[in-house]
Amino acid sequence: MPVHFIDFNTKLIPEQETILTADNRAFRYGDGLFETMRWMDGDLRFLDRHVARLQEGMRMLKLEQTERFDAGFIRSRAAELIKRNGLDNQHVRVRLQVYRSGGGLYSPQQNNACYIMEVSRLDPDDVKHRKIGLIVDVYDEFKKPYSELSKLKSSNALVYVMAGLYRTRNGLDDVLLLNQEGFLCESLSSNVFIWYDNKLYTPAISEGCIDGVMRRIIIDLAVDSGMEVIEAQISPNILREADEIFHTNAIHGVQWVMGYKQKRYFNRISRMLQERLALVNC
Repeated sequence: MPVHFIDFNTKLIPEQETILTADNRAFRYGDGLFETMRWMDGDLRFLDRHVARLQEGMRMLKLEQTERFDAGFIRSRAAELIKRNGLDNQHVRVRLQVYRSGGGLYSPQQNNACYIMEVSRLDPDDVKHRKIGLIVDVYDEFKKPYSELSKLKSSNALVYVMAGLYRTRNGLDDVLLLNQEGFLCESLSSNVFIWYDNKLYTPAISEGCIDGVMRRIIIDLAVDSGMEVIEAQISPNILREADEIFHTNAIHGVQWVMGYKQKRYFNRISRMLQERLALVNC
């Protein structure tokens, strides 16, 4: 079986090689954040937006060397890693994990940024869920607390892990998370949009959802298409009344939700937005 490589601070090493020590801050405290990006047609899609979000998050976490992680650096490291793994001319998931180096307890001893980049092949068509749609449910055992940090794609992921266990145990395609007040927040790995009463609703960033790159792109596309987009506090009760629900993320674009419990949805708006997304130059 061929060796698969990762990029550990500009060194390409086999993924089986040990690279972390017991005092690693990402392991101990979830002290870091990450970006998941899609490589297609020889480049990272919407890279400038990913860079802007990553650098904002690094500044919020007081990580230094923010300017190092610019578009040129991330693109070149991804291209080299993809080539080393023989994934040229493929659709590839690129995951960039940035974390604080050094030891210390809750108070860091330094604020230098380290990184790990991983790549894996993607199905370029995503045929299944675009044709069939997702089956979802609401996960409410643990709710997501919200603050200014909630919008970051951080290494703190316990609520998502528990939601993922629920999804697998119940044979679902995805689950919807609630915030600490019981309102809709996001899905396991996506932002959520709801078409209801001829308006497009999505949870506001203040409701605790990730500030998704694709979320903002879809909002812009919807507004440009003449839709009224409302970022709001949304009760999960709307799921029983909505005409459409769809999820968005940087890997899959727009994913239509076909069903929630006994409720079934249309996919006119999501299909239209997915078609327009395919025409966006980035």
